[in-house]
Amino acid sequence: MEKRVLGRTGRQVGVVGLGAWQLGADWGEVEEDQALAVLEAAAAAGMTLIDTADVYGDGRSERLVGQFLASHGDGITVATKMGRRVEQDPANYTLDNFRAWTDRSRTNLGVDTLDLVQLHCPPTAVFSSDEVFDNLDTLVAEKRIAAYGVSVETRAEALTAIARPGVASVQIILNMLRLAPLAEVLPAAAAAGVGILARVPLASGLLSGRYNENTVFAANDHRTYNRHGEAFDVGETFSGVDYTTGLEAVRRLAPLVPDAATMAQFALRWIIDQPGVSVVIPGARNAEQARGNAAAADLAPLDEQTLATVREVYDELIAPQVANRW
Repeated sequence: MEKRVLGRTGRQVGVVGLGAWQLGADWGEVEEDQALAVLEAAAAAGMTLIDTADVYGDGRSERLVGQFLASHGDGITVATKMGRRVEQDPANYTLDNFRAWTDRSRTNLGVDTLDLVQLHCPPTAVFSSDEVFDNLDTLVAEKRIAAYGVSVETRAEALTAIARPGVASVQIILNMLRLAPLAEVLPAAAAAGVGILARVPLASGLLSGRYNENTVFAANDHRTYNRHGEAFDVGETFSGVDYTTGLEAVRRLAPLVPDAATMAQFALRWIIDQPGVSVVIPGARNAEQARGNAAAADLAPLDEQTLATVREVYDELIAPQVANRW
């Protein structure tokens, strides 16, 4: 698999990584053996970055990744996240809390030093706090973490973080239904040497092409309980796009899928082709999905006409809903 440098971490990672939210919670049940099979398949297919968080299953995802690392750790970069297990108050982003949170993640993952820790979509005010970033520098000096980044909801938050000299990476929603970061965020990150982790790449599965108006998601799946932002930012579910509108966009995009490729692979290849992207991090509920996602890296780059058509569909159907929100 093609590898790219993950920003200021200096680490080479496969251009397709694994998002491990599904292995923790909020996507229906994933049994332990199934989760470990996903991790095995991802690594075998060339995925060298795993993205997790301390809040996914309240540590379950981290612990499963740690179990996998115990026997397969060589060459794997783990990016975890912190800050969503407490009330979202900027006052909670203290050095003492950072030490406690990262110590818990180090235990969960079974490592002395965390490869990359990202602030997990914190309150907007946190991005402008010098003290917060001084505290993160302290964690690096104490060797609790090797590098730090941020996961953001908005483009403005991303640009504020990119301007910070210690920020190694920015994680942001980027997919064929969320094009706004292309104009400013990706060029700014590239100019600063900051890595971009593209999350929610399949718009919560919409861009897999497997769903329709009759699809029913489990009660413990965020695609059931967070469609209107009841639990967290609505932009994390279907990228904030109305479900029916998203289905229509997918039907318009489906004819663009290259021969012998799946809709999901096409959607991932589109992200890989965007200048400034370091790694795209689709999730997987089973080993077959992980292998299929990895194969997106083998597709030829998309042609200009295809890219233009994606933009046309976005401008007509999606931009009116999301372009000014995130």
